[in-house]
Amino acid sequence: MVQQHQQELKKQLWNIANSLRGNMSADDFRDYILGLIFYKYLSDKLNTYADQLLSEDGIVFAKIDETTAEGQEYLEAVKEETLDKLGYFLKPAELFHVLAERGANDKFILDDVTNVLNHIEQSTMGVDSADDFNGLFDDLDLTSNKLGKTPDARNKLIAKVLEHLDNIDFHLESSEIDILGDAYEYLIGMFASGAGKKAGEFYTPQMVSKLLAKLVTLNNPHIKSVYDPTCGSGSLLLRVAKEANNPDLKFYGQEQNPSTYNLARMNMIMHDVHYTRFDIQNDDTLEVPAHFEQRFSAVVANPPFSADWSANPLHMNNERFADYGKLAPKGKADFAFVQHMIHQLADNGTMAVVLPHGVLFRGAAEGHIRKHLIKEKNYLDMVIGLPANIFFGTSIPTCVLVLKKHRKADDNVLFIDASNHFEKGTNNNVMSEEDLQRILDAVSKRDFIDKYAFAATQTDLAENDYNLNIPRYVDTFEDEALVDLREVAQQLVANDKAMLETDKIIADFCDELGVEIPFGIVK
Repeated sequence: MVQQHQQELKKQLWNIANSLRGNMSADDFRDYILGLIFYKYLSDKLNTYADQLLSEDGIVFAKIDETTAEGQEYLEAVKEETLDKLGYFLKPAELFHVLAERGANDKFILDDVTNVLNHIEQSTMGVDSADDFNGLFDDLDLTSNKLGKTPDARNKLIAKVLEHLDNIDFHLESSEIDILGDAYEYLIGMFASGAGKKAGEFYTPQMVSKLLAKLVTLNNPHIKSVYDPTCGSGSLLLRVAKEANNPDLKFYGQEQNPSTYNLARMNMIMHDVHYTRFDIQNDDTLEVPAHFEQRFSAVVANPPFSADWSANPLHMNNERFADYGKLAPKGKADFAFVQHMIHQLADNGTMAVVLPHGVLFRGAAEGHIRKHLIKEKNYLDMVIGLPANIFFGTSIPTCVLVLKKHRKADDNVLFIDASNHFEKGTNNNVMSEEDLQRILDAVSKRDFIDKYAFAATQTDLAENDYNLNIPRYVDTFEDEALVDLREVAQQLVANDKAMLETDKIIADFCDELGVEIPFGIVK
């Protein structure tokens, strides 16, 4: 029943989004539809909680008269409780249903919606949740021409969105809160699939997220914290929570893009993660790390592939990079992210990061850093080759590196070549549950599997000069079928006979017509 409700909710939400976005790009419309869904979520959640608080007095929150002294007294009491419990407050007149109903009656509601969203943020000022709500609705510019050329056209569109959403029962009972969160994340993924090259900035495909989450919680499901330095919409952090066995798990992340940063905070709240349990920051992680002094049980990331960064020589004085002797190249920040993640990793923790294949074999500074990580630090634990074209916006093959600080000197490094195990999708290839389980089985076995996995010793790595190119360790070469020369000769003879018969037919036909036989035809 729960799964059926979830599927129906996803279908309704996507139909609304798809039918209303018109000529607007998926990337643009995403911010509006997800922002308004979030507003409805906050409204319904507060309304439900306020009704519970007032039930003993037989009062319904939405019917409180704000103009009376008694009404104001009730509102102040509810506000105090909801700010402590939920972290924000809305007045009865600001509830989603109220504005949706006014819009359905052809009232002009754009200014009211804008004011309500501002009031939600203002209600948190001075309380612990303020940072998590600050600027949360900045991308919902209801005056934008993207929504329509005139105020009336924009109002008509937004009123229609609110009306459609108001007809959906989000079922906010505590046992089903994640249904809405998962549906919200489903929408993020659907928008990502239509957002082209930008999609990778805010969404990691579900099966890749699941793989990373399982890798960092393997044999350690009771992790206390998880960190993502390039957290996008936060889907990877939330995926780790599903694999961890800790209801009090704390989430930490950093995201450079302001719109995506807002999306991540909304995603946390929509998954009922209390504001005291997540700390998402907005800035450039490599240049201005927000959690520098903290260490985390699990670290996961899907950083932008081969991104630019400053590679400022002053970074050599930073403890994240100083020990390696060289910095990652200015045009390829991949190893800079790896070094940053290792710095943030607890001594008994595990990190898993998605990277382009180039990090496995490129030389110069990257080769130097790679060798240091393996030979001097012994941090590298696994290298997993993924199929090409499984990420939105890029078709390049990728890999997962798993690193740990608590490895023993003689521990091997597991190589897995999963590049040929996927299902062909419309725009992107897709890893199935079976493909994922094949990887996890190889991780569990941690031994030789023909044409799939190999456990390399430190000697093996040294003999390859710390080049991690997977074919050096996993032989996936398939022998070509032996050619039967006799069969080929027989086929050539048959072809010649057929050609001669055809020539004879053409020649006879030409004789009947009394025309010259074409050049090359054998009579």
